[in-house]
Amino acid sequence: MPKLYLKEYAHALAGREVFIACREGILRDNFQEIIDDIKFLTRYGARTTLLHNMPNRFANQKLIRQLESRLPETIIVRINPEVDFYDAVLGHKESMYKVIFLERRFLIDREGHKINAVTTGRVRETLEDVGDLIANVNFKGAMACICQKIEAGHCDRVHILPAGKNTIKHELFTVEGTGTLIANNFEESFHRLETDDQVDIVFRILAMYRRGGYLKPRSKAYIKDNRQRFFVTAIDGIFVGCVEQKIIDARTVELGALAISTRFRNQRVGVYTVRSFMDLMVAQGYTRFISLTNNPRLQALYDQLGFVQESLPEYHRRQVKSPDVCMFYKTVE
Repeated sequence: MPKLYLKEYAHALAGREVFIACREGILRDNFQEIIDDIKFLTRYGARTTLLHNMPNRFANQKLIRQLESRLPETIIVRINPEVDFYDAVLGHKESMYKVIFLERRFLIDREGHKINAVTTGRVRETLEDVGDLIANVNFKGAMACICQKIEAGHCDRVHILPAGKNTIKHELFTVEGTGTLIANNFEESFHRLETDDQVDIVFRILAMYRRGGYLKPRSKAYIKDNRQRFFVTAIDGIFVGCVEQKIIDARTVELGALAISTRFRNQRVGVYTVRSFMDLMVAQGYTRFISLTNNPRLQALYDQLGFVQESLPEYHRRQVKSPDVCMFYKTVE
């Protein structure tokens, strides 16, 4: 089960408006789960609005009353079932910080894998062939409207989540997330590891890579004892990448434990992390960088950044410790 990082991520929601949009059938099928998630958001300071299109007929009166009684701090908006639901949601308010669409599925790529985060530019590139992105055919027409809303600066974040137990909670308060985030103004930061809670998050990111067989184990105690050597990348306050500083000699630093959370793959987080780390090390006087990895994704990243794959003789002692692992290096003039 994903671990919640409430203290780290709740501050981004405190006092902010969060709009949760859910069509009638999905609301019926996930009624209790949706209520639980919305109550959780309000407990952590979010100002919530639930938009649904449940018809106002006699058979629905009990559910409508339950929404109002069980979500007293949430604004409940019923959209006329005769109008386009997605247009009505996006047009509900001119400025909307975060909109969460609860759907049957998240966005998917051509291989059927979940897309964790995507820009409007990437969405527009595929609108002519939307089958590789959108599992819900009813959602196709909404994509252009979502892009327009974000690009006009009237909405910061749109999430497409599969409705279910804890789906909103796990999207907003875990490293892994549960659905797809569409945004353009991702806020990036890079800094040294600081707190014990941050140590725990880095340990979780590294554990994902360790399971893939590309990374030597780092215990939580090791990370905690060497936290001054670990640096993290955060997007919107969510930790998505890390790297360990391993000093080889007076001019050389190894990029150890380089790992990027799957949540923000293909968003150039790896490029940002490596470049930020190198800039910081160059400012400290280091001019050469090495890394040893057999991870195809990291090898492609190093190729992209101008690293050369070669085992240099001056680093023979380091290579011996990982004899079957490819070495990459780059010298900064």
